[in-house]
Amino acid sequence: SVGASQIVDASITSGKLASGVLPTNTPSFEARLSGNQSVNHNTFTKVQAGDEILDTDTAYDNSSNYRFTPQVAGKYFVYGSVRGFAGGSDPDGVRIIALAFYKNGSQVRDYNGFDSDPNEMRHMEVTAGTIIELNGSSDYLELYGKVYAENTSNSGVEFNGNQTYFGAYKLIGV
Repeated sequence: SVGASQIVDASITSGKLASGVLPTNTPSFEARLSGNQSVNHNTFTKVQAGDEILDTDTAYDNSSNYRFTPQVAGKYFVYGSVRGFAGGSDPDGVRIIALAFYKNGSQVRDYNGFDSDPNEMRHMEVTAGTIIELNGSSDYLELYGKVYAENTSNSGVEFNGNQTYFGAYKLIGV
């Protein structure tokens, strides 16, 4: 027979543990554009991801600042994707697409997705992820994107809706 101080293998399941005993990947969030966002040619512009998919701790502002401000210190895996489009009379106008992560208003990481020189494309997308440390009190993160349209008179430079998204989650065990 098993004594009170002995544990039988596989007899303790996560459901039997008190809340908060196991670490979690929170705070976490993911948001995407709810529609296309008009942007200026060749200018880093903040992605206004207002359609929340997940926001475990109400740490993402999806209505005005479009930023993630977790109140828990740690290292966070941050990811994003920006899909650019140049429409108008020249539907094949995108030559370069880029994204950048900003921490406290300053760029900390940027990624060029693709430079199709000498040709242009109708749509281009860049996706990236990185680890960024946050202090848990005032640090915040934002996603910016840039579309370089070959025909700068093109008035249809945009970030595409559902394909442009931003997210982050706290890493455990680091």
